[in-house]
Amino acid sequence: MTSKQTEPVTFISLRKLSLGSPEPQLKEQKTFTVEDAVETIGFGRFHIALFLIMGSTGVFWLVGSLLIIGLASVVVPTIGWRWLIRIASIPGIVLILAFKFIPESARFNVSTGNTQAALATLQHIARMNRSALPEGRLVEPVLEKRGRFADLLGAKYLRTTLQIWVIWLGISFAYYGVILASTELLERDLVCGSRSESSAVAVPVEASEESQSPCHCHLFAASDYRTMIISTVGEIALNPLNILGINFLGRRLSLSITMGCTALFFLLLNICTSSSGLIGFLFMLRALVAANFNTIYIYTAEVYPTTMRALGMGISGSLCRIGAMVAPFISQVLMSTSLLGALCLFSSVCVVCAISAFTLPIETKGRALQQIK
Repeated sequence: MTSKQTEPVTFISLRKLSLGSPEPQLKEQKTFTVEDAVETIGFGRFHIALFLIMGSTGVFWLVGSLLIIGLASVVVPTIGWRWLIRIASIPGIVLILAFKFIPESARFNVSTGNTQAALATLQHIARMNRSALPEGRLVEPVLEKRGRFADLLGAKYLRTTLQIWVIWLGISFAYYGVILASTELLERDLVCGSRSESSAVAVPVEASEESQSPCHCHLFAASDYRTMIISTVGEIALNPLNILGINFLGRRLSLSITMGCTALFFLLLNICTSSSGLIGFLFMLRALVAANFNTIYIYTAEVYPTTMRALGMGISGSLCRIGAMVAPFISQVLMSTSLLGALCLFSSVCVVCAISAFTLPIETKGRALQQIK
């Protein structure tokens, strides 16, 4: 009897193989920065409005100067200088109240973590330009290193920084000096010693002593206000030539030329001349000092990399205020004692600035903006 042979049964555990497509993975969420949004939105109505607003502020500086002179010619002789100050403060109060309606910078909001406010601002810009934001989530760009004060005085920028500081201080000193010197020259009639001894004899002793007091004020005549208005218009007179100069001659040479001319015209104020000649000298001085400011502002913004640009501009602006604070002591105190001494001091400072501008180690004409140090 044959026995049937049975094969051994083996239990084999089978592994399930997935023959289908792999499980879907979550897509990486897209992100964009403020710079990406600005590039995507492009140029449009918002930028035109921004240009008009910011441009008008520069024009409101000139117009404001003209308006305050015109207002002074009416208010000071009638109700006094105190009312002039009160009336002149009204636009500033209105401006403070208007700040509430000015949106905050999108970059600032992102840097402080307030991305929702930054996104709302960018959406508003996109709607005005009839455009759209990039896809994704708004994030803050990663900065490898922020600018520090020590970077301005590092080996690469030490000489440039020190010379820029000298120029900013000197330009501010000359700018506010010529404004204050204009009123001092007209009020005290100091040009060429035109106040002769014969005129002094005709004035009573009491009145003469009072007029010699530093606290005594001489009211402007209508011609004096006209001189101030004409000289103030000079601040925009050289703008076309200034633009051509900085683009064809370069920032350094253009600034050194205008600073040298500023020094020359300060000395010309001591020359005996007619009323028209004085108006011409003051006109050219206001034009030159305004051109100096335009050029050094452009140069400072271009010479520093992005990580240091705001810091460099801020510190330069602080030194600018120091020059403005020193100017009254020369243009009002020293000038009442020695006209030639004050004018020579202003001229000497401008010469130093001209030399400093000419010897700046970096020319930024045609140079791309530096992103990193």
